[in-house]
Amino acid sequence: MAASLYPSIQVGTQLALFLANRPGTIGTAADVISRAGVNILAMTTSDTVEYLVMRIVVDKPKTALHALEAHGTLVIENEVILLEGANRMGSLSTIANLLAEAQVNIDYAYCATPSNSKQGLLVLRPSHVAKALKALNKADLSRTGEKKFIAAAKARADLEAKTKSASKAVPTPLRSPGRE
Repeated sequence: MAASLYPSIQVGTQLALFLANRPGTIGTAADVISRAGVNILAMTTSDTVEYLVMRIVVDKPKTALHALEAHGTLVIENEVILLEGANRMGSLSTIANLLAEAQVNIDYAYCATPSNSKQGLLVLRPSHVAKALKALNKADLSRTGEKKFIAAAKARADLEAKTKSASKAVPTPLRSPGRE
């Protein structure tokens, strides 16, 4: 089998920090993490009017968790899947469709990669971590396998569209010329 486009697929720990949504709170949390000797590998935030959820993947999750909790920050640990691999068009499509085929929902995902980088890191929070990991590890994620998967997914989508179109088609009554 050809080399995988995703040489590293693993379960990791994500920390979700619940912070006040005001200037300085992200900086303060980052200071606490940095002073604990922890490096942030990935981060995303989502906000409401009053609160901010800062999700992070770090190199030493337990150390970060203890430092943040000692600082009075509410932190929740979650398992996520970390996919390190090819930064190329269609990668997310392949992964998302592969998981959908395995009946695994992606609750949320985040990544950021410079456009000229050949590698990237995708963080996924699937509905079922073990099932997602099994599906990803079982799949042929080489360039050839990815092309086959994309072609099969396109064929299924085309067939589904034709089936929906045919079921929606309603015969129109024929009218005689000159009669309206």
